[in-house]
Amino acid sequence: MRTRFLLLLWFVIVSLPVMAQDEKLFQSYTIPSDLKENANAVIRFNKIEVIIDLQDEMKINLRRIVTVFNELGNKDVQAIVGYDKNRKIKKIQAVIFDQNGKEIKKIKKSDFIDHSAVDGGTLYSDSRVLFMPYTPIQYPYTVDFYFEIESKNTADIPTWRPIESYYLGIENSSYSVIDKGNVGLRYNEVNFNDFIIDSEAKEGVLIYAINNISAIKPEEHSPSLSAFTPKVMIAANKFHFDGVYGEAKDWNEFGDWIFDSLLLGRNQVSEKTKAHVLDITSNITDPIEKARKVYEFVQNNTRYISVQVGIGGIQPISALDVDNLKYGDCKGLTNYTQALLKIVGVESFYTIVEAGNEIEDLDENFASLEQGNHIILGIPNDDSMVWLDCTSQIHPFGFIGDFTDSRKVFQIRPNNSLILKTTVYENEQNYQQTKASIIINSDASVNAEIEIKSKGIQYDDKFIIEKESQDNVLKYYKGYWNYINNLNIESYIFNNNNIEVEFIEKVTLKVNDYSSINNGRLIFAPNIFNRNNYVPDRYRTRNLPLLIQRGFFDEDEFHFTIPNNYNVEAVPENTSITNKFGEYAINTKINENEIIFTRKLLIKKGNYSKDEYEEYRSFRKEISKFDSSIIILKKQN
Repeated sequence: MRTRFLLLLWFVIVSLPVMAQDEKLFQSYTIPSDLKENANAVIRFNKIEVIIDLQDEMKINLRRIVTVFNELGNKDVQAIVGYDKNRKIKKIQAVIFDQNGKEIKKIKKSDFIDHSAVDGGTLYSDSRVLFMPYTPIQYPYTVDFYFEIESKNTADIPTWRPIESYYLGIENSSYSVIDKGNVGLRYNEVNFNDFIIDSEAKEGVLIYAINNISAIKPEEHSPSLSAFTPKVMIAANKFHFDGVYGEAKDWNEFGDWIFDSLLLGRNQVSEKTKAHVLDITSNITDPIEKARKVYEFVQNNTRYISVQVGIGGIQPISALDVDNLKYGDCKGLTNYTQALLKIVGVESFYTIVEAGNEIEDLDENFASLEQGNHIILGIPNDDSMVWLDCTSQIHPFGFIGDFTDSRKVFQIRPNNSLILKTTVYENEQNYQQTKASIIINSDASVNAEIEIKSKGIQYDDKFIIEKESQDNVLKYYKGYWNYINNLNIESYIFNNNNIEVEFIEKVTLKVNDYSSINNGRLIFAPNIFNRNNYVPDRYRTRNLPLLIQRGFFDEDEFHFTIPNNYNVEAVPENTSITNKFGEYAINTKINENEIIFTRKLLIKKGNYSKDEYEEYRSFRKEISKFDSSIIILKKQN
């Protein structure tokens, strides 16, 4: 990071109207060639000003100029802004220019399209957006977008993320926050070391700027963009959100505010429901088994629907409302489940998490309302925690899957809120066992009975298929075994064991022409039902680290019955590979007219340097090669 003490003067200069500086910003051919490389769009100028006048008064001004080179770059224009009863759009406009900087169209506030900010799955919402109605007819084009917002909600100061997406070049991006209301600013600078960032931080003022950043291309198995690009999180020590004032400097104070202002007194339910949950747990002494009963009751008697109105965006609707309506969002359903658990004497805690398939931690050193997008429930169990996603009507008790696993979360406790980590599903726990009895027929067809047992994250990937229609199940298997032609699924049975969290598939099928017939020989690949042909892309120059986010472990055992008039002429060589990335082994045994083929594959999660990527790629190439090994049967004379 580079700090310039005269940056404030510089910031005043760039605050002058853009047109007065240089009309070349609207001419696409003036963009430096290195910023165009790999870019679908380039941010020419992006300036965000945040001015906090009072604890409940904040202005946000933005000026953004983006040149778009192709259809994929349209998303980077981002000429869209949200509003509600506490967030008012005072000014908004956009001007479109052609590649030569000639004005094509001017879009006034009345021209913007006004639309609900949420989909039809939302119970009620006052959140809306204005977005620019423009369909490009030629590329490149440039958009000059501007807005001014006034907000009462100082609890959600925008985070500065100058590198917003892949394939996006940046000519100039700047950000400032000015605390005129003396609310006290906290900030956290992340991933600054590998970038040249101009900054100034003094009493009540924060200023940042970055210039001339070439577009970043995504690479396979790289960390998420947010994991290695710069950002600044900013929070006010004294803040306001929809009529609720608060003060917090750390996670513990923040937890106290959430508990006292948003949760306290919202845990009442009807006497009928209270009597029911006491009845269904009356013969149970184990708190975890009580919790299981309550969770199943919630799953069977409520449904998820989003609530995004005002303070409801962060505060749960009351447990009594959920009890009467039989629906709620993640906050409402979690609060409701917690209320029911309290009735039956089971302690539990409301917990904030950043949910998503990519694992993202809350920053334990910086408390802010902007972190976290989902609520789950934690139940203490000796030295561990049982986690429940109360929005799911299908996940087993205590199983959260890849949506909220293995990440730091914020658990709300009276006077003792904590940063904890959710369940980590280790490599071997993400287990799949495939067993098959296979008959190789002399006409090159195959009949097989397969049993697949899945646990951990592999369970999470599979168990939902039991809810699918027959057509979708058949499509699933044809996709799962997409390397097998002429596949005919004859029957299938599923067993979803919610207690052991284990999903079992039993499939009967036939494959015509699986083997090749050549000069009295049958030739086929013995790894018929779990072939892994994945090989990561090759890069002449790898730029990003290697991340294997989740590991897994597969074990396979295939018993082949061969035709009576055939002998085994050749089988794959027994092979074993062990390295830092995992293990792979295949083994073939011959017993009269039976061949037993076994295989195991362990991939370990881990973070590795970019220099280790090619070694990992070579490992996957070896797996792919051996998974395609063949057996040759020769017909007897």
